[in-house]
Amino acid sequence: MKVLRTPDTRFEGLADWPFAPCYAEIKGPDGEPLRIAYVDEGPRDGAPVLLMHGEPSWSYLYRHIIPRLVAKGHRVLAPDLIGFGRSDKPAVRTDYTYERHVDWMSQWFVGLDMKGVVLFCQDWGGLIGLRLVAAFPERFAGVIVGNTGLPVGGGSGPGFDAWLTMSQTIPVMPIGGIVNMGTTRELKPEEVAAYDAPFPDESFKEGARQFPTLVPITAEHGSVAENLAAWKVLEAFDKPFLTAFSDNDPVTKGGEAAFKARVPGAQGEAHTILPGGHFLQEDCPAAIADLLDDMVRRTR
Repeated sequence: MKVLRTPDTRFEGLADWPFAPCYAEIKGPDGEPLRIAYVDEGPRDGAPVLLMHGEPSWSYLYRHIIPRLVAKGHRVLAPDLIGFGRSDKPAVRTDYTYERHVDWMSQWFVGLDMKGVVLFCQDWGGLIGLRLVAAFPERFAGVIVGNTGLPVGGGSGPGFDAWLTMSQTIPVMPIGGIVNMGTTRELKPEEVAAYDAPFPDESFKEGARQFPTLVPITAEHGSVAENLAAWKVLEAFDKPFLTAFSDNDPVTKGGEAAFKARVPGAQGEAHTILPGGHFLQEDCPAAIADLLDDMVRRTR
């Protein structure tokens, strides 16, 4: 497996990003080393909060949420998925599969030996993060999902179809511009540049290109069986499970209904719809931080 690593100089002086990176080494499909980067802020004995990003963003998405949680005394972990942020980036598209991503993040998660975790996940952060919950339910104290899902081949809507077509046909993938299109507020030029930072050129974007094709929207897609098995675990998950989708996301609108209906822990929760686009972390970080702080305190 050929692996690319974004030069550290690309991450110097990013707007609102004072966090030092941590690194962990995991194993690729043939035993080769891969480096995962992550943020680890707050007291080591604080309640662990796991923030998982999706496509095509990185942990920068949580820059306004991390300090709010740390100020409340929580330990905050925000990894960069393989192919994104400071994490290593396989250079061939076919090196990216759904199951490999679950395995890579599982290795990282188990390696840290976290327990009592409260998870916030969005987009692919949910497709992968919810698989972690299903694999290690005993390690989680609660879950908040926003603008995500756990698809099992049931089709897709026009919003996702448009994104899939765009992602596969646009000659130069404007990562920062894509994030900006998915927010209700206009990102500043320096924020757009920070989302572009992990990708010096198109060769670094193979994961970002491949991810949309991996969403299991048909029965023929990989990972349908694995997601069905994960749903069985979620259908017995009775710890707090809150939906916090946004009001202006054409891709996942209405997706909260399945979680509210099927996850026991969702019963009695104060589910909410937040103002924002697909990347709701950019539009309402304070509200998300408050929801996480409340769940941590309830589960403690």
